[in-house]
Amino acid sequence: MDLPISDSRKNGRQRRPIISWEMKDGEAIYPSALEVEEEALLQAAEDDDGRPNGHRSVRAELGNVCLLLFLYVLQGIPLGLAGSIPLILQSKNVSYKDQAYFSFVFWPFSLKLLWAPLVDALYLPWFGRRKSWLVPTQYLLGFFMLYLSATMDSLLESDGHKPPDIFTITAVFFMLAFLAATQDIAVDGWALTMLSRENVGYASTCNSVGQTAGYFLGNVLFLALESADFCNIYLRFEPKSTGIVTLSDFLFFWGMVFLVSTTLVAIMKKETPRRRAKKEAREETQGVMETYKLLISIIRMPTVFTFCCLLLTAKVGFSAADAVTGLKLVEAGVPKEKLALLAVPMVPLQILLPLLISKYTAGPRPLDVFYKAFPFRLLIGLEYALLVWWTPSVRQEKDFPLGYYGIVLLSYAVHQVALYSMYVATMAFHAKVSDPLIGGTYMTLLNTVTNLGGNWPSTLALWLVDPLTTKECQGAAGQTCNSPEAAGVSLHSG
Repeated sequence: MDLPISDSRKNGRQRRPIISWEMKDGEAIYPSALEVEEEALLQAAEDDDGRPNGHRSVRAELGNVCLLLFLYVLQGIPLGLAGSIPLILQSKNVSYKDQAYFSFVFWPFSLKLLWAPLVDALYLPWFGRRKSWLVPTQYLLGFFMLYLSATMDSLLESDGHKPPDIFTITAVFFMLAFLAATQDIAVDGWALTMLSRENVGYASTCNSVGQTAGYFLGNVLFLALESADFCNIYLRFEPKSTGIVTLSDFLFFWGMVFLVSTTLVAIMKKETPRRRAKKEAREETQGVMETYKLLISIIRMPTVFTFCCLLLTAKVGFSAADAVTGLKLVEAGVPKEKLALLAVPMVPLQILLPLLISKYTAGPRPLDVFYKAFPFRLLIGLEYALLVWWTPSVRQEKDFPLGYYGIVLLSYAVHQVALYSMYVATMAFHAKVSDPLIGGTYMTLLNTVTNLGGNWPSTLALWLVDPLTTKECQGAAGQTCNSPEAAGVSLHSG
């Protein structure tokens, strides 16, 4: 089970084929730079604003750093909202088949490899290489959010006969994720030229901090402020039937933020065209075709093909525990906002674990850690199954006891240890086997396959929950309650 705060990186934060990557278990941690572009950057005579590239302190570029941080925060907002929707849908008793449909929303970040070279190569020289993609995608993100703010309540409406409109919800949020992935490609590339070569290392910090903060705002904070119970207990003197904010209000606010901020960036932030732009564009277009051919040639290598098959199937045993456990807890009555808040104490652990584990993966056999962590993670899946089975029996009249949340938090923490052990080991192995001459392409391919290996089992696991589940209904003899509709009939019969 992935904590909500972790979903910001879920299903892969992949980069372009020439990127230096870091990812974890279907989730990617934010890479720092494009290898080839960084080499060019280190040799450049001018920065993106046309100034000489002498030594410059970070204070001199504080404005650019803040802009990058803000752009990455914006990127995390739609991802956080997408991560909160399954919990909202689960509270409306949708089927797990519908949850499987919605899980396709998380696929675009795992498939950026397919169109990232085009974003690098095609642009309007007079407007700016990165702004040519950043401005349109952020405008579209803003307009989609405004559309959702006007229609989301009706899309989520459900009664005994009409479930939420899963198809439309999935289609719109898939577009949000696709646009956020495209914006990510553009911002990553712009970061390398917006900052001077002395400060380009801050780009990865802006990426990590900004997107995590954006995801937190769009997921954890939103779920807390949207919950009437949470607001009545902690934020209000007089109880009300709704939270401080609604999903429509939240979408409208951030839609306007996207539109206003994008307009300001388009007008006020200049991106100086590089010299010989036409020649560079022609060379990069050729590089796109070469990149695709290179990827195909790498996949056809027997050892790489075998390893890719391993990566695509390694997470099948964890898929049910990772994708279904949180939804089952919400179904059993655990408040979704409290599950989201349990992600907060996990953040320090997620920061420290890679540092601690990396010293065990630095040797000649990094996958040894992967092999040792694998059975423990399988056992954690069994523990999650027991946790789901035990949850209804400890529910009190209004909430669950404090000790129950402590056990859930401990289970999350142990899961993170096993997850990060496998992640760090896999990334270390990828770095070790990648050809240094085309290391970025190798890493991109291997991590794309890794992320896809986490996506498809999760979608399949959600799809199989309903067919493999049998329920006994109280108050209706002979009723199986295998569907939300049947459960509703038996409830009224009882």
